[in-house]
Amino acid sequence: MKSQIALKVSALSRGMGRSGRAWMFASMLAVGATLAVPAPVQAQGTKIGFVSTERILRDSKPAKAAQSKIEAEFKKRDDELQRLANTLRSQAQKFDKDAPVISESERIKRQRQLADLDSDLQRKRREFQEDFNRRRNEEFSAIVEKADAAIKNIAEQQGYDLIIQDAVTVSPRVDITDQVLKALGG
Repeated sequence: MKSQIALKVSALSRGMGRSGRAWMFASMLAVGATLAVPAPVQAQGTKIGFVSTERILRDSKPAKAAQSKIEAEFKKRDDELQRLANTLRSQAQKFDKDAPVISESERIKRQRQLADLDSDLQRKRREFQEDFNRRRNEEFSAIVEKADAAIKNIAEQQGYDLIIQDAVTVSPRVDITDQVLKALGG
């Protein structure tokens, strides 16, 4: 007894000419080849974990200590920038108040001084931000190295096959971030 597919194929091939049969035969070979290839084998028992790098760099004790250390290092420069910004603001307000009654040459001179002060402030802010980011990256790269070592240790001890650090969505049952935080001291 022929299968339903075989019956339909033979009915189609009777109604076709020679070129149609060749096309049909090629199509059937392609379908047969597709069916003959086994589906990808899915690993059974694969243990996967997830670690939130963002949480590690925000909530771990070493990260908090590094953040405090960096803020202390840059406090003096930040205060200086605030002082310069306040000076610029007060001089600009004084200029706006005095502008109607001062001479044109004095107005141009004070505008130039304000522009120079503003340029100096912007340059110092840019330098501050670059230095701050560089210093922060130095501190946090050391934390990432420690976290990576802790993650590898946890993976070996608990038999993880794969640990992912960035993902769009994560089930709480595979999130091992708390274990890494604990390994880093909190």
